[in-house]
Amino acid sequence: MSIQWKGVMPATVTQFNADLSIDHSLMAEHGKWLIESGCSAIVAHGSLGEGATLGFAEKVALQKTYVAALPGTPIIPGIAALSTKEAVDLAKAAKDNGCRGLMVLPPYLYSSDWREMKAHMKAVISATDLPCIIYNNPVAYKTDFVPWQIKELADELPNVESVKESSTDVRRMAAIREVCGDRLVPGVGVDDCALEGFTMGAEFWITGVGGAFPKHNVRLMELAEAGRIGEAMKIYLWMLPMLRMDTVVKFVQLIKLQQNLATGGKLGNNRVRPPRLELEGAELAEATAIIEKAIATAPAV
Repeated sequence: MSIQWKGVMPATVTQFNADLSIDHSLMAEHGKWLIESGCSAIVAHGSLGEGATLGFAEKVALQKTYVAALPGTPIIPGIAALSTKEAVDLAKAAKDNGCRGLMVLPPYLYSSDWREMKAHMKAVISATDLPCIIYNNPVAYKTDFVPWQIKELADELPNVESVKESSTDVRRMAAIREVCGDRLVPGVGVDDCALEGFTMGAEFWITGVGGAFPKHNVRLMELAEAGRIGEAMKIYLWMLPMLRMDTVVKFVQLIKLQQNLATGGKLGNNRVRPPRLELEGAELAEATAIIEKAIATAPAV
């Protein structure tokens, strides 16, 4: 089982019904739209997908929905849990459900030394033969996989194939390539570092804003890979106010609002699970104004 680690791979939000159960029909419809818009894979129930508030059975059901709705499309679930056992069980379930790869995270809440983090990552990655992304996001998870640690995992585990670099340090992409060479496919995971990542050789983009503006994300990456940086910059500068919404505490609420407004309410709503609450008042008005301006001034792609 293999994946071509290329292109725009949106990390999707999880849409809810009025009773806050998962709206599976909306998730399937939105996933089809993303693939029709040129995206290459779907990353399910990660941080943006409110994975920490979804139960094990809900994650399994969402995986099945995507696999059934998008035959041939790589479905890559985020594998994170409070315990190593639960993460291992989720990885195994993902393979049983027909997912094509895994995005492996450190455990929720518990951040420790390399001995413990390596043991956790090895247990999850070796639980299946699915190709895996190492997800490095020290800002959110307080665990920083530095380049030599990433290399150590890749040296010991053949199904480690790529790394999603989300440290926000633009120097890290070069450092990973320096240490790992061609062993791993580098990808960028911070939306407002995307163009910088492409110029350093990132071959895929796991994006939040791509769930709302997939065609623009795809075009931005195409231009960057073609070396047409000036043209890419025009899209990037237009998109930056929205890309920055992916890197703040209320990123889930903001990306859901983007998706809702960008699709005219057809492929999104603003519902979130507590402890998150929907945006309101001045905060909602300010975000809405930024997004509506972006929609009104969107460059042709």
